[in-house]
Amino acid sequence: MARRVQGRVRGSRAQWESMATTLPAILDERASWKAAGQSVVFTNGCFDLLHPGHVALFEAARAEGDILVVGLNSDRSVRALKGAGRPLIPETERAETLAALEAVDRVVVYDEDTPLAVISALSPDVLVKGADWALDAIVGREEVERGGGRVVRVELRPGRSTTSMVSRIRRP
Repeated sequence: MARRVQGRVRGSRAQWESMATTLPAILDERASWKAAGQSVVFTNGCFDLLHPGHVALFEAARAEGDILVVGLNSDRSVRALKGAGRPLIPETERAETLAALEAVDRVVVYDEDTPLAVISALSPDVLVKGADWALDAIVGREEVERGGGRVVRVELRPGRSTTSMVSRIRRP
């Protein structure tokens, strides 16, 4: 019996390149996923420097359902949220990297400061965020719960954040 390896990367570039897509394309697929009885999980973030904490979040999120869609902040929205000097990695490269992870089924880049429009359109069955987010501060929580879905907060791995990585790299 094969077992899933944390952080495993898809086999070929062609296999994962098509996983980074547009919201209209994902919404078309959403209809077929729903018809097939598959549950959709959504999580989002900047994912500027991929690290083991991100991989653990994706693995935990994927375990909550059948299809994991990751919303990715565009370069413009990362700058608005994190300030000058960010993102460190362009959105196309971040999307490509996320799509290569076995736990991730689709990646959609959004330009807004929050993923509310994506969440409202997608209507995921499960919304996953890190436990550093208070339940009442999770964007899209009300929309997901109103649609009969649920919100899951995943425990974080201590010391695993892009901000702490950048600090360590820039430390003299």
